[in-house]
Amino acid sequence: MARVTVEDCIKKVPNRFELILLAGQRAKNINAGEPLTLPRDRDKNSVVALREIEEGTVNPEDLNNMLVASLQKHLPSQDMFEANSELQEAQEELSKDDAYAQEALQATSDVVVDAADVQADNFQVTEGPEE
Repeated sequence: MARVTVEDCIKKVPNRFELILLAGQRAKNINAGEPLTLPRDRDKNSVVALREIEEGTVNPEDLNNMLVASLQKHLPSQDMFEANSELQEAQEELSKDDAYAQEALQATSDVVVDAADVQADNFQVTEGPEE
């Protein structure tokens, strides 16, 4: 059983703080049931995670993406769902406004038709200019 130190892993992840975050994420993943990429050799999950990072059997970029996703409060799918529901509400409001506009247009056209009837009764309609 070989001991792994942070100095051994610095070659793969140059920032010590990022290395610890990534190893912690990998240890959580192992604890959650993800398969090991190296034999355990009676090591704890944190040591196995460091060994995997050192030997390059896990991708640090993938671990970083998992870490970021685990720390996000609002997942993109939730934001898209909320945006879709807001869009549907706005479309419903517009359709209500359209119904009101149609009613107003109909009422206005009724008034215009009534005024044309009144004008036709009071005035003599000619067919056009006489030559």
